[in-house]
Amino acid sequence: MTSIVIFGAGGRAGRAVSAEAERRGIQVTSVVRDPAKHRLPGRVVPGDILDAGSVAALVAGHDAAVNAVSPASDPEALKALGTLDGRFYITATDNLLDGLAAAGVPRLVVIGLFANLVDADGEPLYDDPAVLPAEFRHFAVAHTAGLDRLRAADTRVDWLVLTPPAQLLPDAPRRGAYRSGGETGGGVTLSYADLAVAVVDEIETPAHHRTRISVFD
Repeated sequence: MTSIVIFGAGGRAGRAVSAEAERRGIQVTSVVRDPAKHRLPGRVVPGDILDAGSVAALVAGHDAAVNAVSPASDPEALKALGTLDGRFYITATDNLLDGLAAAGVPRLVVIGLFANLVDADGEPLYDDPAVLPAEFRHFAVAHTAGLDRLRAADTRVDWLVLTPPAQLLPDAPRRGAYRSGGETGGGVTLSYADLAVAVVDEIETPAHHRTRISVFD
């Protein structure tokens, strides 16, 4: 039986992936900061993606890992963080790649951010304040640092960044279908449930390798 470990399992994307994995009979280890605050499928354990030792211990024995971690749960929480630089995402990326490689876990799927997709001229969307308000640009730039780290890594881990569109719908029903695109995206909406379908599809039957793609309705 396939087994996965989900970092950031308490957030909307993490919970959706947990539910989809359980639906398919996949064993799930859900990693959160405080297990007492969450009711999730499978085993729920404490962990911190910024703690290299924690990551290495938690990924051992699994077939794949999912990174659904965000430093803030919503725009207001993100504002409260103040300025965020790339060290958060770089450290998380390094810890995941090192931990998975040491444990022999072959697959990593990362939830991406729409704002670091690019426009038709190849410019990042976060440079356009009509797409992303200026007060959140630092978050998108920091997130991009993690993506750049993945792309530059010399690793045997088979990673994929799955990037949803700007409008992720928490209450929309699961259709069990989605479309995929490239660096410029291709749609404006997607349900969390169908984002999770895409994540678990790429774990069960990997179709994209060491790249970033967009997924949308």
